[in-house]
Formats: sequence, structure tokens, C-alpha cells
Amino acid sequence: MSFAKLLQKVKSEIAFYKGLAKDTEGASGIEYAIVAAMVAVVIAGLSGGMGTTITAIFAKITAAMVGAPTGGGAGGGT
Repeated sequence: MSFAKLLQKVKSEIAFYKGLAKDTEGASGIEYAIVAAMVAVVIAGLSGGMGTTITAIFAKITAAMVGAPTGGGAGGGT
């Protein structure tokens, strides 16, 4: 490769990277990702109290099912 072609290739690479550095279009996508991560952290922090409430509800349902009569009919089970 001649020196002139090499110099032209280097110049085109420099121009490409200068344009890439000025491009800010992807910045908004990164900002949305950061906001989504922050919302996920808040939801995870708030769900700790809800977990105990949900566990209590399922405990009540389980207790009610334990006292319920079983089928015992002439079903076609295996």
C-alpha cells in the first residue's frame, strides 16, 4: 500500500470517529435504561412489605383448604 493510500485511509478513519463522537442519538436510550433500572430498584424495595401480606393471604387459603371436605365421589381418577 502506498503512503498516499495509507494517509487517505487514516484521514477517513479520523473523520468517521469524529462523526461518531458527535453522535448523541444513543444517549437517550441509555437514559431510558437508567430510569428503568431506578424504577426496578424502587419496586423491589417496596415489594418487601407486600411479600409478607401475600404470604399471610396464602396461609389463610391453605388453612381453609385443610378443613374442606375432599371429593370422595365416583370420579374417573387413575
